Amino acid sequence: MTIRLSLGHVDHYDNTIRDYALQLGLASVQLHCPSNLSVAQGFWRLDELKALRERCERDGLQLEGLENVPAEQFYKIQRGLRGRDEQIENFQRTMRNMAAAGIDLLGYNFLATYVWRTDMEAEGRGGASVTSFDLDEALRSGNALADYKLTPGREVEEPISADQMWANHRYFLDAVLPVAEETGVRLSLHPDDPPVEEPLGGAARVFSSPDGLRRVLEETRDCPLWGLTLCLGSLSELAGSETVNEVIDMFGRAGRIFYVHFRDVQGVVPTFRECFLGEGNFDPADVIRRLDAVGFDGFIIDDHVPAMLGDEATWGDTSSTTYCSRGRAHAIGYLQGTLRALGH
Repeated sequence: MTIRLSLGHVDHYDNTIRDYALQLGLASVQLHCPSNLSVAQGFWRLDELKALRERCERDGLQLEGLENVPAEQFYKIQRGLRGRDEQIENFQRTMRNMAAAGIDLLGYNFLATYVWRTDMEAEGRGGASVTSFDLDEALRSGNALADYKLTPGREVEEPISADQMWANHRYFLDAVLPVAEETGVRLSLHPDDPPVEEPLGGAARVFSSPDGLRRVLEETRDCPLWGLTLCLGSLSELAGSETVNEVIDMFGRAGRIFYVHFRDVQGVVPTFRECFLGEGNFDPADVIRRLDAVGFDGFIIDDHVPAMLGDEATWGDTSSTTYCSRGRAHAIGYLQGTLRALGH
């Protein structure tokens, strides 16, 4: 089995990202709703997808996959609104274009109001800037990430129940899993962040617990092209290492962990804050050992990172210059050392 490290969550691929990856000794990248791809037609075009993959390869980097189509192309699917069939058709076209371009992995989330935080500049170790979440504050004041590019720009008009969210996701899967089987493009679901039972912004969250994730795994039992984006931070937010270990065992033994977001937090819901690797709820080395034990064969990426001295806040600015931060270099170096020490 091979566990490898990739430069991930890249919002815009350019020469700065190329140089950063190569200087860090990495051999691949994963791109996150990349601005290199136009969105006017409602789907990602074949010519642009192929050109992006070929550019990465010319730079000496494998393109591992893509994550999250733009919110404007997906929010009706998540919310079950009129017009979702057109968005699903465009999503299917994106999948077919990805396959034709030689890209076989597409991550998605089913957060109808996206990720929530209540403080984007909480104080971390040594004064580093981190994000935090407090449920009471969220219910009072809303989402501090409301302006982020993947947060839908429209409020939920009518409350969306858990049953409705399950039905919306089933409707989506019924339409896209046949295309996954047709094209070989794997679909990878991101767990809810934060994993709270309370609706945030009027929409229930159903992929916020091991039970919810177990249910969708059972629903997709016959389709090995559906799997999980193992976001360790989102799982750690619920019950720390207990949740992390349970989900690794559940999905890893089924061969359904497609890739890993490697980050952690201090504390669990209803309040937590993000942190440096090694000072959070789980032991990073133990997590890698567990991934190895269940036969995980794929890539892990750095994820949200603290902004260290001289870094810009790493959520508000998605430029490549801001992305190439000290905090991210620290996270990648930490993971490189841990992987090497464990024989990967």
